[in-house]
Amino acid sequence: MVSNMKKSILEFWVGLFVLLGFVAVAILAFRVAGGQTAFGGQSNTYTVYAQFEDIGGLKPQAPIKTAGVLVGRVHSIELDTQSFQAKVRMDLDKQYQYSVDASAKILTSGLLGEQYIGLENGGEEDKLREGDTLTLTTSAVVLENLINKFVNNFINKEEQPAPASAE
Repeated sequence: MVSNMKKSILEFWVGLFVLLGFVAVAILAFRVAGGQTAFGGQSNTYTVYAQFEDIGGLKPQAPIKTAGVLVGRVHSIELDTQSFQAKVRMDLDKQYQYSVDASAKILTSGLLGEQYIGLENGGEEDKLREGDTLTLTTSAVVLENLINKFVNNFINKEEQPAPASAE
């Protein structure tokens, strides 16, 4: 009788633990999906595009921010075969309406943090609509390129002869 009771209590705790594990996995999957459900429904975002010469390490689901506030996410990135630039599809929250002359920059959180898109509103009264493309963009600053430029400048200065001194 006592062993049956202990077995029931053990089964209860194992079942509870497994259930909590499923809930944790579901929450994690929801967060990885960018907080979007798989059930469709009414979308609270609108899509705009931007083209960049170099996106660095920007990835889908990267945040899009204005003044540090999350206003959207990168949906997808592909190569435009005509311009050979990266075409970034951005899903912006409908509550944030940007002017048609808004600008987009690829920025980095901290020195080596994740890359995100920073949006700045322009001065035009006309607002971006579904499917519009931002024309004012600034590509990512790639740390490796900066280091290469610094090293090359340093080497070039070392190789230049010293100016002759007047005696």
